[in-house]
Amino acid sequence: MKKTLVVLLMLVLAATLLSCGKGGAGKKVVVKTMAYGDNSNPEGVNWVRIVDAFEKENPNIDIDYELLYDEAYHQKVTARLASGDVPDLAYMGADARWGKPWKEASQQFDHKTFMDANYYDMSLIPAMGDNGEIFEIPLGTSNICTVLFANDALLKELGLAAPKTYEDIVAMVPKAKAAGVDVISIDGADGWAWGSCLMSMVVGRMSGDPHWVQKAVKGEKKFTDPEFVASLEFLSTMVKDGVIDAKSVLVDYGTNVSNYSNKKALFMVQGQWVGGSIENPDVANSTLMLAWPTLPGQKGCDGSVAAAVQVGYGLTKSGGEKAEVREAALKFLQYFYSEPETTQRLRDGAIVAPILKGYQAPADLPSIVKQKVVLATSAQNTDVIDAFLSGAPNDALNAGMQKIVSGQAKAADIAAEVEGLARK
Repeated sequence: MKKTLVVLLMLVLAATLLSCGKGGAGKKVVVKTMAYGDNSNPEGVNWVRIVDAFEKENPNIDIDYELLYDEAYHQKVTARLASGDVPDLAYMGADARWGKPWKEASQQFDHKTFMDANYYDMSLIPAMGDNGEIFEIPLGTSNICTVLFANDALLKELGLAAPKTYEDIVAMVPKAKAAGVDVISIDGADGWAWGSCLMSMVVGRMSGDPHWVQKAVKGEKKFTDPEFVASLEFLSTMVKDGVIDAKSVLVDYGTNVSNYSNKKALFMVQGQWVGGSIENPDVANSTLMLAWPTLPGQKGCDGSVAAAVQVGYGLTKSGGEKAEVREAALKFLQYFYSEPETTQRLRDGAIVAPILKGYQAPADLPSIVKQKVVLATSAQNTDVIDAFLSGAPNDALNAGMQKIVSGQAKAADIAAEVEGLARK
């Protein structure tokens, strides 16, 4: 009887210990996540695949996600934050569109002290807050918006070379006209192209301040200040010099890329993302991705490009303050940002360049992709206008630049209009 009782007690004790093990060390850490993508696009398909693989390797972590795309995602972010249903981890950014909701809800979390500096190249991640905070871990280096694409083969055919100064470009005008090609092509019918892909670079150069735009939005500078007016006047200068045609305000995005692809222009103005859309392989393979050369009257930021902070995944304040959740989320993010995954995003154009420390780009990458990596990791970045300026002031600026190029408005008048709207 005693022996039976002892055996029963031992069985109960063993069951209790196993039960404690399951409820303690074996308990799953749940990371509530808002993910970006859907089941029909690469972002969504890759997200599901990566999460499944991670959870198999880390059975004690559950990435409990909601997967949404485009406007549905933004609407759900607003709804969840308003209801207090704050996720631990989310797809977010640091600009007006991707960062503002989290900022207004006081849910931005500084990742800097928790990131592994042996894994991430911290020098490639820009400050996102006034005190140098990093509110999300970007998928890659900042998104370059002001690339000057150059057809090197066509330049050489005309006895020309990549420019070092704006004056070098002006000197190309006679030969370009004689050959029946434009010097610089831009999709001027798209108002945003003037701001994002050209003026953002010009303002940084003319002011010598890489963060002039965000200071103006805060009211520390004015859009009527001489440096901004001079930046707008540069548009008229380019038209007068024959560098950009006044009729470019009629050219849409597709026509711009087609003109360049069909050797109808020496240079093309657009963001880095257009590199994969150059249809003619001969042109694509001979394309140089350049920062704009030195401009007349510029005060600094030579060789700079305007670039917007890349979106990525970040902990919310709610998630970041829970140690177990924070550690699990950061472990998942390192898996998500791993070298094989980064290489794939580099190949398909989803990112400009990786933020992994010591990353070596594969030798078989196309030339234009390798150039993106070099430009992204070497050029100084300046503000992209519409990452900070939104609504009526930005709309007035974009439309105003089209009017300046077509000779319908003066720079000072557009600057005054933008300043007035920005202070309402």
